[in-house]
Amino acid sequence: MAADGTITLIIADDHAMVRAGFVSLLTEQPGIEIIGQAENGLDCVRLAADLRPDVVLMDVSMPIMNGIEATREVVRDSSSRVLILTTYDSDDYVYEALRAGASGFLLKDAAPSELINAITVIAAGDALLAPGITRRLIERFAAAGGPSAPNRDALGRLTDREREVLTAVARGRSNAEIAATLVIAEQTVKTHVSRMLTKLGLRDRAQLVVAAYESGLVTPGR
Repeated sequence: MAADGTITLIIADDHAMVRAGFVSLLTEQPGIEIIGQAENGLDCVRLAADLRPDVVLMDVSMPIMNGIEATREVVRDSSSRVLILTTYDSDDYVYEALRAGASGFLLKDAAPSELINAITVIAAGDALLAPGITRRLIERFAAAGGPSAPNRDALGRLTDREREVLTAVARGRSNAEIAATLVIAEQTVKTHVSRMLTKLGLRDRAQLVVAAYESGLVTPGR
C-alpha cells in the first residue's frame, strides 16, 4: 500500500469491455489506483511481478493461463493479494481459488459497494470469506476424502485456545461472534488469528479455513 494509504490494483480479464467497466467504476473511488491491466493470466503474472500491486482483480476463465493458475503464481512470487471475480457460481472455482491462495471470491454481478468493500478488506490483510463460501468449502471437503497428515502435524503448534478459535473461524464465525462464544475480547480473537497465521505460515483467514478442514480439525456435519 502506498505511503498515503492508496490501494494499488491490477485488473485481469480477457474481455476489454469488462475491464473498461471496472476501470470506470474504480477510478472514481478515492484511495484506489489502477496501475495495470492484463488480458490473460500470463500477462497478469508478469505485471504483478513488475508492479507489485496491493490487490489483483482476477477473472477465472482466461486464455493462455487461467485465473486459478495465475493466482497461484502471483501469491507465490509476491505479497499481492488476489480477489477472484467470475460469472461462475461454482463450488469447484471457490475451492480451487482458495487453495491457490486467493484471499476472496466475488461474483461479477455483485454490487459496486461490495466490490469496493472487498478490495479494501483484502488490501488490509484480511480475507473476504462469507459464511456462504465456508459452506461451499464444507461440502467440497466432505467429498474430497480424509485429512492431510502434514497439515494435521502443523496444528500441533497451536494452543488449545487457538484451536478453539480456528474451529470457529472454519465454521464461518466473525471475530465478534467468536469473542461472544468464548467470552473473550474481540481484540484477543484478532491476536489469536494473527498468531495462528504466523505459526502455520499462512496468508489470511481464507487459508486458515482450508487448513482446518484439510487437517481434519473440523469435519462437515460436526
